Amino acid sequence: MKKKVIILIFLLLFAGALGIVIGSVKIPLKELFLEQNRSIVIMRILRVLTAAISGAGLAVAGIALQAILRNPLAEPYLLGTSSGAGLGAVIAITLGVSSLYMPAAAFIGAILSIILVYNLARNNNKVPEHSLILSGVIVSVALSAIIVFLISMSANEALHGMTWWLWGNIQVFNPKLILAVAILVTLGIAVIYIFCQDLNAISIGEEEATHLGINVERVKKIMIIMASLITAGLVCICGIIGFVGLIVPHMMRLVVGPNHKTLIPATCISAAIFMILCDIISRVIFPPLEIPIGVITAVLGAPTFIILLKRRQKIG
Repeated sequence: MKKKVIILIFLLLFAGALGIVIGSVKIPLKELFLEQNRSIVIMRILRVLTAAISGAGLAVAGIALQAILRNPLAEPYLLGTSSGAGLGAVIAITLGVSSLYMPAAAFIGAILSIILVYNLARNNNKVPEHSLILSGVIVSVALSAIIVFLISMSANEALHGMTWWLWGNIQVFNPKLILAVAILVTLGIAVIYIFCQDLNAISIGEEEATHLGINVERVKKIMIIMASLITAGLVCICGIIGFVGLIVPHMMRLVVGPNHKTLIPATCISAAIFMILCDIISRVIFPPLEIPIGVITAVLGAPTFIILLKRRQKIG
C-alpha cells in the first residue's frame, strides 16, 4: 500500500506541474516564470489547487454515500445532492442574501435533496437500488430545471452569468476563498475517515454492523451531513461537477480494495490527479476557448455509469 501511495503522490506532483506549465495560451517553459508572466503562473497554481480540492472532496463524498446506501452507483451528482446545493445557492442569490450565507443555503439544499431522494426511493423501510438511482436522477433533473428557470426569469445580472458555473468552473482566483473551502473539505474528509471502520461494517450489511455495536443510523446521519457539507462548499465555488464521486472510487477499489482505511486516502490523491487532468483537457482541447470541466467529467463519467449499471444488473 505504501508503494502505491508513493506512486500516487508522485503522479499528483507531476499532474500539478503539468497544470502549471500547460494552459489555453501556449507560453514557452523558459518564458513562463519570467516576471511578466507571474500573474499567469499564480492563476494556474490556484486552478490546480482548486481542481485538487474539488476532486478529493467530491470523490470522498461519493465513497461515504456509497457505503451508507450500500450502492456503488451513489454519488453527489447522481443523487441530486449537487443540484440541491446549486439550487440553494441560486435561491440565496435571487433573494439578495449576502454571499457570506450562500454556503449555508447550499448546505440546506444539499441536505434536503438527499433526504427527498432517500424517501422517494424507500419502500417498506427498504431502498431498492434501481429506485434510488431513478429517484436521484429525477430529483437532479427537476432541481436543475428549476435552477435554469430561476436564472432565466431573474433580473439579477449575477445569475445570468452563472451558465458556465452550472457546468463546473474552477476558475477561482481568490486565495482566501479557496483556503476557506479547503478547510471545509478537509474537515469533512477527516470526519469521514474517522468512521472508516464503521463504513466497512455498514458496507457488508446493516444487521452485521449493528451486531458489532455500531449505531448505524447515527453514522448514516453524520455521513449525509459531511457529504452534503463538502458538496455544498464545492458547489459554491466550482458549480455542479458530476461523476467524480463515481469514477474515481470505483477505479481505486480495483487498485487498493474496498477497505475504507486505504480506499479513502488513495481516492483523495487519485481524484485530485483526475480533476487536474480534466482541467488541463478543458483548457487545451479547443484553445484558446475553455470547456467547462463538468462537460469533461460527464463525457468520461456517463459511459462508466452505464457500464457499472449493466454489470450490477447482470449480478442481480
